[in-house]
Amino acid sequence: MPTFETTEHEKILHELADKPAVKPPAMYEVLLLNDDFTPMDFVEEILMKYFSKNAEQAEIITMQVHTQGRGVCGIYPKDIAESKALQVESYSRQHHHPLQCVAERSE
Repeated sequence: MPTFETTEHEKILHELADKPAVKPPAMYEVLLLNDDFTPMDFVEEILMKYFSKNAEQAEIITMQVHTQGRGVCGIYPKDIAESKALQVESYSRQHHHPLQCVAERSE
């Protein structure tokens, strides 16, 4: 069994105790925003394609977007959330829809 000098052992423990704790990354909600032009079936397609939602989940979120003005598609670290929002908006523009997708810091 190894033995440590008390002062060296205590020094190591103090160094470890002084290190700041690593915090998990901030999480961001990816939201779809309602508009009067994008068809609901296209919104459901987006949810299944980019957020791996099944048909039932996609329908529920689509109704939230339609009735409440916005719906949460998922919660991700900042880089992933921003990337997904850009992918959705790019895909929407390619299909001539004004659907907006944003990433907002989750509380």
